Amino acid sequence: MRLARVLLATITSLILGATFAQTQLSISTGGTGGVYYPVGGGYAELINDYIDGYTAVAEVTGASVENVALISRGESDIALALADTVYQAYTGTGALEGNQLENLRSLGVAYSNSVQIVTLADSGIDNLQDLVGQRVSVGAPGSGTEVSAQTILNANGITYDDIEEQRLNFNETAAALRDGQIDAGFWSVGAPTSSILDLATSRDIVVLEMSEEEITSSLEADPTFARYTLPAGTYPGQDEDVNTVGTPNVLVVAAEMDEQLAYDFLDALYGHIDEIVAIHPSANETTAENSLQASPIPLHAGAIRYYEEAGHDIPDRLRPPQ
Repeated sequence: MRLARVLLATITSLILGATFAQTQLSISTGGTGGVYYPVGGGYAELINDYIDGYTAVAEVTGASVENVALISRGESDIALALADTVYQAYTGTGALEGNQLENLRSLGVAYSNSVQIVTLADSGIDNLQDLVGQRVSVGAPGSGTEVSAQTILNANGITYDDIEEQRLNFNETAAALRDGQIDAGFWSVGAPTSSILDLATSRDIVVLEMSEEEITSSLEADPTFARYTLPAGTYPGQDEDVNTVGTPNVLVVAAEMDEQLAYDFLDALYGHIDEIVAIHPSANETTAENSLQASPIPLHAGAIRYYEEAGHDIPDRLRPPQ
């Protein structure tokens, strides 16, 4: 009798274990000093709380360029990446020429990054052209920040031969500015971002404004850019609006993702967006309208079904090739 009870308990345990087995998803983000990581952590919590059968964890990565590669190889399930990087990866053009990743798909747009070019108030650097001859962090290797920085510089007649480029992540860039190891740094990130806020507590900073000519040149060089105004007061000591450019951040998955999972993720995201806004105010930009307007590559089949059932028209450019 005792043996029978042991066998019954073992079988029950195995059945229950199979019933409640969870598939763990990986969400690729960026460094801890940016917005990707905390927002990605919020997405993981949505999955953990509202999608049956799945758990998720946010992973620290080198950001956009690395993230699209991880998605395409099936080593990550959901990623945040800048629209210019996503478009170049999907089409195999620009900085990613010859590395086309045709299985990338969009779930939508999370928010827009603004390109923030930061220096110290006493650096003598007042504009983009003043970066020539200076030590400049262009972003972490494999990051969308570097793609954006290089595009903006090249569009305005500045190459890496003209600067002493350093490839530092957000926290490293802030620390190097604080310690006088570099003269300026690029951020392409949702504002405000913690690494710049932390820097501004110990040093007087300046966010460089791009001229109308520089903005126009950048928009011509990359159609995924858009005009962006960083509001006055975003950072301590920033008393005026700063004109720059911005790039949407895309929620990227592989075409191979389960259609129902993609649908359920969007249902959880839009149904509980207040939870992501509580993590970072940039999530106020996470709307179906922004997603359908700014997604740079075709939508996933599950996303198309979600948006259509929500009453939205899908632009032809966002339908994947047959």
